[in-house]
Amino acid sequence: MPKIRYDNMDNVNTDHTVKQFRQWRKERRQKKKDLSYQVPNMPPELDYLHANRLDTSITWIGHSTFFIQYEGLNILTDPVWANRMGFDRRLREPGIAISDVPPVDVILISHSHYDHLHLASIRRLYRAEAALIVPVGLKKKMLRKGFHNCLELKWWDHTVIGNVKISFVPTQHWTRRTPFDTNTSHWGGYVLEPANPVQVDAEGEAEEAQLLPPNLYFAGDSGYFTGFKDIGSRYRIHVAMMPIGAYEPEWFMASQHVNPEEALQAFQDVQAETMIPMHYGTFRLADDTAREALDRMEAERKRLGIEEERLKVLKHGETLRIHPERR
Repeated sequence: MPKIRYDNMDNVNTDHTVKQFRQWRKERRQKKKDLSYQVPNMPPELDYLHANRLDTSITWIGHSTFFIQYEGLNILTDPVWANRMGFDRRLREPGIAISDVPPVDVILISHSHYDHLHLASIRRLYRAEAALIVPVGLKKKMLRKGFHNCLELKWWDHTVIGNVKISFVPTQHWTRRTPFDTNTSHWGGYVLEPANPVQVDAEGEAEEAQLLPPNLYFAGDSGYFTGFKDIGSRYRIHVAMMPIGAYEPEWFMASQHVNPEEALQAFQDVQAETMIPMHYGTFRLADDTAREALDRMEAERKRLGIEEERLKVLKHGETLRIHPERR
């Protein structure tokens, strides 16, 4: 039986030829990069994170890994504690040691690339009562690996765990873990919302505005595409975790990774209030550096007139606490 292969919106192709790979490698050897800057680490607030069940908090572990506390759930995105990725060592220690992570209730996987799906990390963190949510096409693999409480979602599907509605939304990307499984599972991001945002009285009338947690958007891994506007039209996004790195050379990476300017455009497309940059400074997956990504992002922020406080550049291990708002 032929395998199902998944596509991007508008059938955008991310394939590259062997000749293009060789050209990239040739260009890389000719570049001289200043690699002295490293994303700072700060001691995590472990006592707070282990005790918290009320506040919305987002802690950056590194790369695309966040420890999110939302509506009483401990949620991890793309958990990767690997010391190396391919031939390259991890540039900085994870923001929280894997042994110090509070018990996890939900693990979200954006796609199957090794820098987003690290099986050894998941095994260390997974509990029988935890939910593992993956893109369509990936569940069978995870069941074979022993992760029995696994749910797969298609684009625009959602599930509810506790009081959290988790929606799977499109990205523009691709997948491969072996030479034989290219695009046999999908890719995407996640939107987190309170499952019961409006209370009604006995007569069915909505009660007065209440304090609600912010809606969170984890963008996964993506090139720039019109789907960001679609997400912004379907959901009210308050905080967007948006990739800004692994974009150089842009002639090679553009279809699969946004550059910093495109990341800010995507931030505006989804109409978020706050952006947290990610997917930079942990592994050297492409030719750009963390300093270059941050500098380009800051220059574009100023050009667009986006208020400085709307971009939250976190250190590894830093926790952003987000207060509820009246809606």
